[in-house]
Amino acid sequence: MKNAYLITILGASFWGLTGLFVESLYGHGFTAWEIVTIRLTSATLILLLLMGLFLRKHLRIQLKHIPHFIGLGVVSIVIFNWCYFTVMEQSSLSIAVVLLYTSPVFVAILSKLIFKEPITRRKITSIILTIVGCSLAIKLLPLNSGFIPITSILLGLLSAFFCALYSVIGKLISWQYNFLTITVYALLMGSLFIFPTSGIWKKTEAFQSLDVWLNIFGIAVISTILAYTLYTFGLSYIESSKAAILGAMEPIVAILVGVLIFGDSLSLLQIVGMMLVITSTFLTVFHRQRKIRIKNGKKLFLRSKSTP
Repeated sequence: MKNAYLITILGASFWGLTGLFVESLYGHGFTAWEIVTIRLTSATLILLLLMGLFLRKHLRIQLKHIPHFIGLGVVSIVIFNWCYFTVMEQSSLSIAVVLLYTSPVFVAILSKLIFKEPITRRKITSIILTIVGCSLAIKLLPLNSGFIPITSILLGLLSAFFCALYSVIGKLISWQYNFLTITVYALLMGSLFIFPTSGIWKKTEAFQSLDVWLNIFGIAVISTILAYTLYTFGLSYIESSKAAILGAMEPIVAILVGVLIFGDSLSLLQIVGMMLVITSTFLTVFHRQRKIRIKNGKKLFLRSKSTP
């Protein structure tokens, strides 16, 4: 399905809008762990309500697949977020983002082992462009961050690995269920795990603000439900390693939000970095197809124009 690439990019772009809502919730006194709780729990309740009303048949699952949903919700969402936020706290956002976007490397390796997806030169080039482009876009390169704690590096790589597992497990379970089913149960498992540990019920005063509820709606519907459903939909039609590369559009959108809404400025190197990430996306999406022509009983393979 040609549109699957665009839908996957759109899903990743909605992740990039998360900062709009997170910054406001931070301003109301919520911690990172509490925001993750709000994000998952509210998204789960909204999606369960909508599917219960209109798509009840997609809420049926087999008990043997619950471990897959636990892997998606607990490991690939909750624990991933904990590793990611811890790296931000210990070092910086820039280091956290670049370490996170080594995830296409893990996805490519795991997909080769599990799905037999080929690791082509085009994929390797795209992954390199993604990592270098992200490093430039978020100003990690030229390297000026000083000493990076070894724990930050390890946790950053773990965040990339756990993030990669979403693409792999999501691809695996996509053969069994609708993308909405996968999304709602992944969010549900994550919510059941994180809610009891959050203490969110102690923030009753903060929930009296209309601004808080508007931001909860935004982070739940736009940055969670739409983001995960669209990305998971894309996984049903394209290789998981390609989806992971397309996911690198998230920090680019986040940077553009900072420029357009918060008045941040872009340096030349940041622009170059963004162009590298966009180039990696084009390399992933567009490829040379081969046409088959039968002549004298023999198959002749001819190169055609680049298409998605």
